[in-house]
Amino acid sequence: MRHVVSAVPAPSEPFWLGLPYWLVGAVLILALFGAFQVYYWVGRKLGEKLYDSRIGVKVGRERIQKIEHVVERWGALAVYGCFWVPMLRHTLPWVAGALRVSYPWYVVASALGCLTWAPLWWFGGTAAVFGWMELARRSPVTAAVVAVVVVGGAGWFVHRRRQKRRRAAEDQALAS
Repeated sequence: MRHVVSAVPAPSEPFWLGLPYWLVGAVLILALFGAFQVYYWVGRKLGEKLYDSRIGVKVGRERIQKIEHVVERWGALAVYGCFWVPMLRHTLPWVAGALRVSYPWYVVASALGCLTWAPLWWFGGTAAVFGWMELARRSPVTAAVVAVVVVGGAGWFVHRRRQKRRRAAEDQALAS
């Protein structure tokens, strides 16, 4: 009989630090939820000082204002949506705090975001890593080619985005 290998570990088997797979996932979801609460309260405490903070200067006043417009328009729904947009995930929560979005609605939106976004990344990411490791075990050359293609594709994507931003900035400078 042929042994079938799963790309995701068994839920009840020890996975990390002797904890079962499902419990590690639950702890990570709770940690993400806790981080979102900290982001909110830091933003609420900073308020207008947000623009002058080290993070605010790094992100840029224009970007923060764009995020503020999203929060003002969509409120707590923007908090849920920010889980699905890479850069918003880490900036929108403290902007929501600075704009004093209703905290009960913020908690609901961030909890729903954590409960829907984190498991997809937890299971999908684990499946991708374990799948690649199984591929590497069976065919190291193929696994190396896959890794090179993925890294090359990510590098190409980042390069294209930077070029588009540079062109947009040049076009804006010419229009001024």
